[in-house]
Amino acid sequence: MARKRQAIRDHTAEANLFARRAAVSLLIVFAMLGIVVSNLYVLQVEQHDAYQTRSNGNRIKVLPIAPNRGLIYDRNGILLAENRPVFSLEVIPEEVDSLDDTLDSLSALMGITQEERDNFLKIYRGQRRFKPIALRTQLNEEEVALFSAQQHRFPGVSVEARLSRYYPYGETLTHVLGYVAKINKKDLQKLQEAGQEDNYAATYDIGKLGIEKYHEEDLHGQVGYQQVEVNSQGRIIRTLSVDPPVPGKDIVLNIDLALQLAAKKALDGKRGTLVVSAPDTGGVLAMYSSPSYDPNLFVHGISSKNYSALLNSPDRPLINRATQGQYPPASTIKPLLGLVGLEDGVITPKTTINDTGRYKLPNVSHVWRDWKKWGHGKVNVERAIMMSCDTFYYDLAYKLGIDRISDAMSEFGFGDYTGVDLYEESDANMPSRGWKRARFNQPWYIGDTIPVGIGQSYWTATPIQLNQAINTLINHGERFVPQIMMGFMSENGEVSQEPLKTMRPIMVKERKNWDLMLSAMHDVNHSDEGTGRKSFSDAPYQSGGKSGTAQLFSVGQNESYNEEEVSEHLRDNAMYVAFAPYEQPEVSVAVVVENAGGGSSNAAPVARQVIDFFFRERDFMQPDYVPPEQASKEQAE
Repeated sequence: MARKRQAIRDHTAEANLFARRAAVSLLIVFAMLGIVVSNLYVLQVEQHDAYQTRSNGNRIKVLPIAPNRGLIYDRNGILLAENRPVFSLEVIPEEVDSLDDTLDSLSALMGITQEERDNFLKIYRGQRRFKPIALRTQLNEEEVALFSAQQHRFPGVSVEARLSRYYPYGETLTHVLGYVAKINKKDLQKLQEAGQEDNYAATYDIGKLGIEKYHEEDLHGQVGYQQVEVNSQGRIIRTLSVDPPVPGKDIVLNIDLALQLAAKKALDGKRGTLVVSAPDTGGVLAMYSSPSYDPNLFVHGISSKNYSALLNSPDRPLINRATQGQYPPASTIKPLLGLVGLEDGVITPKTTINDTGRYKLPNVSHVWRDWKKWGHGKVNVERAIMMSCDTFYYDLAYKLGIDRISDAMSEFGFGDYTGVDLYEESDANMPSRGWKRARFNQPWYIGDTIPVGIGQSYWTATPIQLNQAINTLINHGERFVPQIMMGFMSENGEVSQEPLKTMRPIMVKERKNWDLMLSAMHDVNHSDEGTGRKSFSDAPYQSGGKSGTAQLFSVGQNESYNEEEVSEHLRDNAMYVAFAPYEQPEVSVAVVVENAGGGSSNAAPVARQVIDFFFRERDFMQPDYVPPEQASKEQAE
C-alpha cells in the first residue's frame, strides 16, 4: 500500500515537472513568436519603404538618354553638320571583373590596337567607373557580328548604337563650324563648375571649336531619362517609364555654302584667308582659311600620327587665319587714315605733296621710300589712295601723330575683338605710346610713327577686323558685329533670325568725307591709274577696293628688295579689301595671301573671283564638292 502511495506521489511530481517545463517552453515559444512577429512588423511596415527602394534598386534602373544634337544649315537650307548612326564597342569598368584580362581578350578577338587601348585607359583614369567608355568607335557590320557571337564572354562590354557628328563638306568649313570630340577631363571639370555635369550624363561629345563650341548650349539640348526593369544578369526586361530628352536647336548660318566653295577654290594651293560679309548687317557669308583640315578626323579621336602632322605642319592648318591671323594691314587702311586726316583738318581734299619716291624728316638721316622708286609726282589724298602713294601717308602720319592715329583706328575696331561668334579670335595690336612702354619699356619715337601711316611698324590686324573696318567705312560710321549665325530653325522649317548686333557708331563732322574716301576706292578699281584696275576694270559691276603689300622684314637704306633672293616665308603678304556694287554695296571682301607679293597682283584677282561668283554664278551653281565617302565609292565602282 505504501509503495502504491509512493508511486502516485512520484507520478504526480513528474507530471508537475512536465507541466512546469511545458509552460516554460510554451512561454519561450510565444516569446520567440513575438520576436518574429515584431521583426516582421518592423520589416514589412516600419521599414517597408527602405527595403522597397533597395529591392527596386536591384530590379529597376534609371538610365540617362542623350539628346540629339542640333543640326547646322547654311543660309539656303543646305545641311552642313549632321548626325549619323554609328556602332561603338563600350565598356562599363565597374561591371568588369578584371579589366586587364578583358582588354587582352578583346584585343585578341577584335584586333584592338595599342593606341586604342591607351586612349581607353587615359579616359578610364579620368572618368567615373559606372560610365561607359568607348574602346573602339565606328564598328563595321562584320565587327558587330563578330562581337555579338562572343558577347556572353564579356560581361560589362556591349555594342551600342548612337548618333555621331558628321561634316559632309570636310575641310571646306572647318574653321567656321569647328568640330565635336570626346569629353575629356578638362571638359568635365568645366561642366561641373557650370553645374551642367548631369545634363551630359549620356553624352560622349562636346563642341571643341568654332560654331560647335560657341553655341554648345543651344546645340546640345537637355538630357532625358528612362526607368527600366532588369533581371539578375542586368539585362533589360522592359521599360517602365520614359522622360524623353529635349533635342538641341537647329542652327542656320549666314554662310552661303556655294560662296564658301568659291572662296576655297579661289585660294586653292595658297596660304591665306578670305572673309566675305554683307556690309548692311555684318553677316559673314563666307570665311575660309587655307590650308584647312578634315574635322571628321577629330570626332572619333584623331590618331597621334595625324595630329602630330597637323600640329607640326609649317603651313599651320590648325590656325583660323581669318580671326587669329595677325598681319600688318599695309595700305588697305589708307582710306581710313585719309578720313581721319580730313576730319582733323590736317589735310583737305586739295592738299597736295610732290612725291619723289623718298620721304625724309627734318634733321633725320633716315629715308622712307615709296614702293614706286621715282615717286608719283603731285598727289592729293584721293590720288594717294588710288595709286597707293606711300609718301603722302608718311607725311600724314607725321602730321597726325601716333596718339590720334591710335585713338581713331581703335574706334574702327583695330586692337580689339570684333565680337564674331567664335572663341578663336585674336585682338591683334594697335600700337600706342603706352603699349610700347609696357611691351619694350621704351619711349615712342617719331620714327615709329611714319611706317604706321602705311599700316606697318607694330600695327597688326586680323582679316575679320579689316572687313569690319571697311564695312564701317561703307556704312558711313554705322558699325555691326560680324555674325556667323543667322538664327534658329523651327520644326516647320522657318528661321527665327537673331537681332543684329551693333556697336557705337563713329561720328564725323563732314559726312562728305566718307563719300570722298569711298570715291577714291572706286578709282582704285576703275581708274586708269588705280592699283586694282587690272583685276576690276572690266567687271560688269562698279566696285571699290584697296590693295596692300605687307612687308615682313625691314630693308636697309641702300638695299633693294629682290623677291627671288628672299626666303619664301619672308616674302610680302598680298592684301586686298573690296566691296560691290559701288552705289549700294551688297558684299565686302577682305583677302590675305601669305608670302605672295604685291596685293594688286595676287590678292585682287582672288577678291574679283569671289565677287564675280556672288553676282553672276551663285544662283546657278550647285555645290560641286563630293563628300569623301561618296568619292571613295565612285572610285571603287
